[in-house]
Amino acid sequence: MTVAIDLSTISATDDLTIVLGKHWPGIQIYYPPIKYNPLDGSYESMEQAKLRLQKHAYRTSAHTLLFDLEDGCKQKDMSRELLLQEIPKFPQERSYQIAIRINPFRTEEYEKDLKLIKQISEHIDVIMLAKAGEVYGDAEVRDLSAWMVAINSNLTIQPIIEHPKSMQIASDIMKYSTVCHVVFGIHDFSKAMAYKITPKNWIEELKVFFNILNMEARINGVGVIGGVDVLLTPHSLPDNCIETKDVRRWLDLRGDEASRTIYAHAKTESAMGLTGKQVIHPNHINICKVAFEPSPKELEHNVSILKAAIEADALLGGAISFSGEMLDPPMFGKALQVILRGYALRSLSEEHMQFALEVLKLLPVYTIRENWPYGRI
Repeated sequence: MTVAIDLSTISATDDLTIVLGKHWPGIQIYYPPIKYNPLDGSYESMEQAKLRLQKHAYRTSAHTLLFDLEDGCKQKDMSRELLLQEIPKFPQERSYQIAIRINPFRTEEYEKDLKLIKQISEHIDVIMLAKAGEVYGDAEVRDLSAWMVAINSNLTIQPIIEHPKSMQIASDIMKYSTVCHVVFGIHDFSKAMAYKITPKNWIEELKVFFNILNMEARINGVGVIGGVDVLLTPHSLPDNCIETKDVRRWLDLRGDEASRTIYAHAKTESAMGLTGKQVIHPNHINICKVAFEPSPKELEHNVSILKAAIEADALLGGAISFSGEMLDPPMFGKALQVILRGYALRSLSEEHMQFALEVLKLLPVYTIRENWPYGRI
């Protein structure tokens, strides 16, 4: 329901979540708590897992660090013990979210997962529910939400849509206030549909279902997190490659077919308005981040469009000529979306955040909702 908001009382340094919703999940890296070592055919010891976590997980460049206790986890009890000991040690001031993917509703492992979460709830941000709604419908999310609010009301749920039964009730799953984003579990979903998908063309092969889920998400003010690419890449995109031309040059000189495919998928998912993408290897993080985060030049271009619109008093009605194009309010809204996307992915400078706030102050609340379909104001 749309409510009145007094934007004049909000500054750029304040928490803008009441207007724009919480920060997006962005690029989510799957992190195995206890890892299998194929070289010697054994799993890590607890001490080895702790050292790996302290060396790599604390300094991840992903937007979300995702600990998997479901399909990708064989040593479940040992993994829970590791998380119980180590998650409270993570830096309190961190630039990434911590999520835990739990087992399906009301299974034995699910109950064990909830016991763990109850003990570490103040140190995590997201509970990801595997195979959401497949057995008990949206009641799974309802009951988990009720339990979770009593534990820590700041936690959110990311249900994974992995079956046509879940897709059919997607709107019901999204109606709970604890659900800000849903995940499209493409591999389990395609298996349930008996669809053959390929590592290179899975977006096109599942496009109709992506569109259905996206439409339901827009109606409900919820984001969608894209699919996992299974291709492995030998190199990571350097941190200084942030503009499109830099990325393309690196792909031409150092990239391989897998890198080019993953980048193309991430660009497509970003263009579809998705709020995140899951990755399975650290080399995938940067190549997907540059596809999702607006680059500095892209931000400056869209800031210039909005400044021209404001100067011409055309922000809410009228048209302007800009760089050889005729632009009107829908185009101004798209320019604003690019800037707000930077905010949602924690990549917006203080200067641009201040400018975005000044633009928001010029818009009625219903216009903000038209331009930013994420959140529930």
